Amino acid sequence: MVQAAILVIFPMLVAFGGASDLLTMTIQNRVSLLLIAGFAILAVATGLPLQAWGMHALAFAVIFAPCFLFFAFGWMGGGDVKFISAIALWIGFSQELLMFVLFVAIYGMFLTFGLLVMRQQSVVPSVLYRQEWFARLHDSKSGIPYGIAIAIAGLQVYSSTYWFDLIR
Repeated sequence: MVQAAILVIFPMLVAFGGASDLLTMTIQNRVSLLLIAGFAILAVATGLPLQAWGMHALAFAVIFAPCFLFFAFGWMGGGDVKFISAIALWIGFSQELLMFVLFVAIYGMFLTFGLLVMRQQSVVPSVLYRQEWFARLHDSKSGIPYGIAIAIAGLQVYSSTYWFDLIR
């Protein structure tokens, strides 16, 4: 049962958060709260040592602090800050955390440049523009749904974490 939870909870919530940001430009608080609760439940269920709890909490704090500043300056949305921090909690303070941050930056760059190019296109198929989520993405006044990049990076790094060591 624990192995199934490891394979389902994190990927499902992270994929939902990324898709939600794509479609609504919002990552609901409950996604981040469920990620944190899922971590705590699995940490207890797997007997995660107290020192490891601290390393995972450190990862959360190390990511949350600068991202909160980015939010304060208006460079990042609040949902993105909570989402990336909750994912960091699962990853822990390890080399995987560095890979996660690097992948978020790379994927975020491609996402941003791709959206900027798309937003300069004046001719868009009407079937797409009638979709509310696409019209929002195409709107140059709209932000960047960075949760997509965060989710892809989180899913990519997850298989290299402590959690997968438990099911190998």
